[in-house]
Amino acid sequence: MQQEPMRSPANLDFTSETTGDDDSAFVLTPAQEAAMFSEYGTGDDSADDLQDPDAENANADHLAQSKDLLQGADPNSEMRHFHNHYIGNMDLFADKQTVMKYLDAHQGWFRRCAHPFKADPIGETGYAMGIGKVGALGFQVDARVGLNLLPPDANCVYRIVTIPIPDQKPQGYEVDFQAEMRLEEKTLELRAGEKLGNDPLITSIEWDLNLTVSLHFPAFIQKLSRDMIQKTGDSVLGFIVQRVSKSLTAKVQDDFHKTHAIKVPKQIKLRR
Repeated sequence: MQQEPMRSPANLDFTSETTGDDDSAFVLTPAQEAAMFSEYGTGDDSADDLQDPDAENANADHLAQSKDLLQGADPNSEMRHFHNHYIGNMDLFADKQTVMKYLDAHQGWFRRCAHPFKADPIGETGYAMGIGKVGALGFQVDARVGLNLLPPDANCVYRIVTIPIPDQKPQGYEVDFQAEMRLEEKTLELRAGEKLGNDPLITSIEWDLNLTVSLHFPAFIQKLSRDMIQKTGDSVLGFIVQRVSKSLTAKVQDDFHKTHAIKVPKQIKLRR
């Protein structure tokens, strides 16, 4: 799938990184943080004072051992809201009904295609999806979101919406995930001289996501300028969405063709 062009903080090329089996963390490096300080400014206070005094000893142990995943956030502080709009597409080499049957049986493919991100079932149609560590400047969350994969409506439009994760304590952040996916069956257009049988069909999937994440930040993060927090948060959120979507889309496309024993001809270039 492809994302609308967006500017990474301080022109850092986040999207050049790949998603491997163990690559499920989104914690900015000191170099990336320094570049953002340079571009957006830190506010009236020195950047040297922005580190959490307990971060050096607490961060690793807290993320590994505690279910209270938000570090040092003030629940009474103003929530900051970050938004990303993602537009994607994917082609599958099959007719629409075959694709819909596959999508409807998400219990069979969603969890394996989500790897390396965790997806624990919630009821019949929901999943608690763990994105991994997200953070910067000594502030980290172990991000999870509850997703409900709704069945198609009368127009064959699929939707994914946010649902609560059962028994999860307040984390200091909120996620509003609203995705819509539309399917269109097309006759494959062949080049002159190409032959692939009788009217080969593909199903084109177009979808868009509106995602808003709201966070309570600890005091040492609130020392930063509002402009830096907003621009950095929006950009990092876009990077996360792009990486997770890129990984999931490629695996769904490959899984669909593999499970249906469909061999895509070399001359056919499917969008993903």
